[in-house]
Amino acid sequence: MAPPPKCPDTWVLHCDWLKEPSGDSLWLNMALPALGLDPWSLLGLFLFQLLLLLLPTTTTGGGGQEPMPRVKYYAGDGRRVLSLFHQKSLQDFDTLLLSDDESTLYVGAREAILALNIQDPGVPMLKNMIPWPASDTKKSECAFKKKSNETQCFNFIRVLVSFNATHLYACGTFAFSPACTFIELQNSNLLPILPDKVVEGKGQSPFDPAHKHTAVLVDGMLYSGTMNNFLGSEPILIRTLGSQPVLKTEVRWLQQDASFVAAIPSTQVVYFFFAETASEFEFFHKLHTSRVARVCKNDVGGEKLLQKKWTTFLKAHLLCAQPGQLPFNVIRHAVLLPANFSTNLNVYAVFTSQWQIGGTRSSAVCAFSLKDIKRVFEGKYKELNKETSRWTTRGVPDDISPRPGSCSIGPSSDKALTFMKDHFLMDESVVGTPLLVKSGVEYTRLAVETAQDLNGHTHLVMYLGTTTGSLHKAVVSGDNRAYLVEEIQLFPDPEPVRNLQLAPIQGALFAGFSGGILRIPRANCSVYESCMDCVLARDPHCAWDPESGICRLLPTSFPKSWRQDMEKGNPEWACANGPIARSLRPRSRPQIIKEVLAVPNSILELPCPHLSALASYHWSHGTTTVPGGSSMVYNGSLLLLLRDGVGGLYQCWATENGFSYPVVSYWVDSQDQPLALDPELAGIPRERVETPLTRVGGGAALPAQRSYWPHFLIVTVLFSLVLSGTLIFLLLSPLGALRARGKVQGCGTLTPGEKAPLSREQHLQLPKEHRTSASDVDADNNHLGTEVA
Repeated sequence: MAPPPKCPDTWVLHCDWLKEPSGDSLWLNMALPALGLDPWSLLGLFLFQLLLLLLPTTTTGGGGQEPMPRVKYYAGDGRRVLSLFHQKSLQDFDTLLLSDDESTLYVGAREAILALNIQDPGVPMLKNMIPWPASDTKKSECAFKKKSNETQCFNFIRVLVSFNATHLYACGTFAFSPACTFIELQNSNLLPILPDKVVEGKGQSPFDPAHKHTAVLVDGMLYSGTMNNFLGSEPILIRTLGSQPVLKTEVRWLQQDASFVAAIPSTQVVYFFFAETASEFEFFHKLHTSRVARVCKNDVGGEKLLQKKWTTFLKAHLLCAQPGQLPFNVIRHAVLLPANFSTNLNVYAVFTSQWQIGGTRSSAVCAFSLKDIKRVFEGKYKELNKETSRWTTRGVPDDISPRPGSCSIGPSSDKALTFMKDHFLMDESVVGTPLLVKSGVEYTRLAVETAQDLNGHTHLVMYLGTTTGSLHKAVVSGDNRAYLVEEIQLFPDPEPVRNLQLAPIQGALFAGFSGGILRIPRANCSVYESCMDCVLARDPHCAWDPESGICRLLPTSFPKSWRQDMEKGNPEWACANGPIARSLRPRSRPQIIKEVLAVPNSILELPCPHLSALASYHWSHGTTTVPGGSSMVYNGSLLLLLRDGVGGLYQCWATENGFSYPVVSYWVDSQDQPLALDPELAGIPRERVETPLTRVGGGAALPAQRSYWPHFLIVTVLFSLVLSGTLIFLLLSPLGALRARGKVQGCGTLTPGEKAPLSREQHLQLPKEHRTSASDVDADNNHLGTEVA
């Protein structure tokens, strides 16, 4: 007699009926009545075990090296309230300009310029708006040149800068005929544009609204980087307005596909950041590269050579890469951090790669020191050998003084200008420091600021817009590595973030997109409901107030009792005098217990809210782990097969930065046999809740938040197929055996309706020693034709 199967330790069912077998299969025949279960309950138990095998166990954690947003808000989430300004008749809110007092936001939209009052924290209020459409004549000419009169033949505002206290300067595409004008201000309101004040804007604004461009106003002069022709094949860096002469670049100094993203003024020079095809590298395919170009503010052009051209134009390669990895070679945007952060000014830029790794693009944020940029422009040059078409290194000529390309006062010599005409590319690259590398994301815009924590330390905060309409808030730690505090999905439908404008005084960030302007509070501290969550967020704008028990926005002056830990985010230290003590027992004691009165023989779902994507989560049953045979974790929720002995305290734990704390606590009780209250849980507030149930043995079920019917149907279909196959096999096996016996006993005579095999005569002559394989026998055990050995 075979011994009975051993009772698994993970089963919750009683297995006493297995201990005294009385026959080879008697233990199996006694199993079902000993359990006292009806057939539906047994079927439910079987299906639940199949569910354990089919549904994957999910775990969450931020164990990887790539930064993940700790919290993610989807569009319309009430926890992250955004204020939207839009007008039915307007679209393409691309250009943003903040007034000096940060009370007004000027917006360049399609064929209109707006002035918005942003002093109130709610939705921006429209002060006034002036239309600036392209003329009918220009629109007709645009359509005649095979451009779309539905998407292209309009006036898209591309330049909007503050000229002085009383005027703005604006430029637009003007239906592929760029135009510019001065706009007068009166109490921050825009006065109408007079048609006779509109002038040609070629070289200041692109023709095509899809072409990237940049412009900055310095000392009354406009420095622009754009396309200078209708076809978009002539990139140009040009200086206009002001008292200085108009200067522009030589045609061969820039590649035809140059794409300008930023212009940043410095003390003596103006830097332009752009991407273009690399001319100094020889590859089978075009290699894109990122550049920084420099022109001097006091450049007046040459007298004989390089007349009306820059005599100080130089460009260098920008390198943003991780060691041993492909570089991020396409720059998308660049900004200069305000000077109050440190004495060493940095330029922060976002990059993407022209190569797709794993089918998705990646992005990076790199920091470039202005000192390094200046040092590279004072180094050696690259020289093109016209005979071999190869680039070589060329040192600074000894017989030319002052140095070619320097911002010296007075005109340069013809020899220096001749040298400058051919030596415009620097030999050394400007190497950046990678702060953030993120795969599967394409960053489009960047805004940066600094924030001080409770200890007076300054932190760099970056706001990054993506091509799919998300906003990432990143904080750079002390080791120059950024972590993501949050991700906000700005729009219901994915579309790129066109522009970002930070207003520090207002404590807000403004995002421009096709449908309007979004006002985004730069921090949302109230969403962190506990000291643990507030400290673990490591947001420099937020700190825990133990007196009120609220995570608050950090003001200019704050009490010393507020809590924050920006270096490590350790609640065990920061919250020691708050709701969490240093000892382990009070820390594991739940704040509130949710009571669940469940139905026997049912599958119970216990949700676990994931407050942080960086934490790992696990479930506990009292002081032990949850029973594996009667439970499983799916999408963070605990699925529990409610049997005898399964009730009690269930807690979902989160572990982050080496700190563990209970996220939610449930007391599971049965309607038939309520459990006695645990004395250690006395005094903790309780809340009766209804959780999703799936009744196995029939009857009503509580309303469910998530439906498991697809999984139940799949398991049911699989079970039905297995059961059907088993029954068919059991029925056909005895029938086949009986028919085989009939053949052996002489029932081999064919009936008139039957046909003999094609090789019947040959088969009858086979010797007795001849044997057939299993493949030579049909379903009725008749021999088929085979070759004679």
